[in-house]
Amino acid sequence: MLNRRHFLATATLAGLSAPAILRAEAGFFRDFPFSLGVAAGDPASDGFVIWTRLAPEPMAPHGGMPLVPVPVEWEVASDGGFRDVVAKGTELARPELGHSVHVEVAGLQPDRPYYYRFVAGGERSLRGRARTLPAPGARADALKFGVCGCQHYESGFYGAYRHLAREDLAFVYHYGDFIYEYQQDYLYDSGLPIRPVRRYALRGLQDLGDFRTAYTQTLLDIDMQAARSAHGFISSFDDHEIRNDWVSTFDDWKLGLDGNDPDAPPPEVFMLRKQAAMQAWYEHMPVRRALLPRGGMVAAHRELRYGDLMAMQVLDTRQYRDNQPCGDGFKPACPDVYAKDAQVLGKAQEEWLARNLARGGATWNTIAQQVTMMSLDRRRRPDEPEKIINIDSWAGYEAPRERILSRFAGLKNCVVLTGDEHQNFCGDLVLKDKVVAAEFVGTSISSGGDGSDKRAGTDEWLARNPELKFANDQRGYLVCEVGREAWQTHFMVVDKVTTPVNTLSKRATGVVENGRAGITMSA
Repeated sequence: MLNRRHFLATATLAGLSAPAILRAEAGFFRDFPFSLGVAAGDPASDGFVIWTRLAPEPMAPHGGMPLVPVPVEWEVASDGGFRDVVAKGTELARPELGHSVHVEVAGLQPDRPYYYRFVAGGERSLRGRARTLPAPGARADALKFGVCGCQHYESGFYGAYRHLAREDLAFVYHYGDFIYEYQQDYLYDSGLPIRPVRRYALRGLQDLGDFRTAYTQTLLDIDMQAARSAHGFISSFDDHEIRNDWVSTFDDWKLGLDGNDPDAPPPEVFMLRKQAAMQAWYEHMPVRRALLPRGGMVAAHRELRYGDLMAMQVLDTRQYRDNQPCGDGFKPACPDVYAKDAQVLGKAQEEWLARNLARGGATWNTIAQQVTMMSLDRRRRPDEPEKIINIDSWAGYEAPRERILSRFAGLKNCVVLTGDEHQNFCGDLVLKDKVVAAEFVGTSISSGGDGSDKRAGTDEWLARNPELKFANDQRGYLVCEVGREAWQTHFMVVDKVTTPVNTLSKRATGVVENGRAGITMSA
């Protein structure tokens, strides 16, 4: 909420009924305008993006802000006390973008931490911290980064994020499902109904205001703010930012039924919802202006290079994918799974990926994406007669899956990082009986509730899939330690998410040795 006296005084001085730009003087805001915290992201060797959003009354329409631009000052320092300010400026928080601010900071030194903050109306934001990357091609001997995502607000608290905030990391890759588009009346524990631990404000999301509300409610969580202020994030999106299992222009969630959803909107109507959802995603993510939605589309795939140690390709497996074959779901493969012209990445993105992989220049080739690349038999009971696959994963699109694996076969040290499944597992990516890459699938921050060490039937599942090395059904995140001789992925899990405070432990570690594609497990 704004101070009415300052609002009217500014309007009168400008000679306007509503000022073109509001000058936010001291005392301008009646409540703290930086209620949603701060974040940094998309790091480069000379800088990164810093983000905030003005929302003095966060759950009110427009965050309690007037519908005019408001200047926000920002500064970046080499020290946490801001005695050595190395960059500063003023950015307009525009109402068209929810009064969010995206500053692309440049001119910084490579491979070192910096601190940043914002000021508006005499109010100062939380202090944030982010690291720049090493210079392009510079020798880098070690890298440690986090991987996380899938954080259904009602399923659990975000205590895992407080643990993540305490990790010493270069950055965090978030694979998506930052929000979920629906309320749940019941959750389930061992097949029995339980109440959600907290509630989304809206039952479902349709327009820009609805999606803004979901992000606002999520970002009010202090553990979420702790993680975003402590590390730079590389942000992606999956399906629940818009609608479960959407792809391309298709919103035909099956609700567990075979065939298409008869109530699904036509593509031209779905794209209106997608435009609103993607605008809200952009408004709340620390991403560059190049990712501003245009006609509902976001240029989300991009590359990050960490010196000469790692090249990371961030993929988009939703916007350019063909509609799911076989009516979606977990079921036996139908003939359309093997369609030669099927697309997951789309032709242009697949060619972009091929060019980047062919460039070389890094010890490790990392693919950061959303849905599982292994084609796994999903049967967990001995009485199930036929192989079951996850149609919404790469397993439902065998031709593009094999094309990508063929690219990996010509390279060394390919590691795929994946989310979506709400469980931890990892395994070898196999093409024609040859191991060509390793895949680590990270669990959720909260989606799925407390979970347990193993889902029912896990031993049966592992036996049916010899490429699988490990499976676990607890919540948490991944920590990847990358060196010249080996890649280690630590599965960090919490004991519960149905309470705000929980206990963190390292459940297992998967290791990939330089020059050897397979995963070995260590305690």
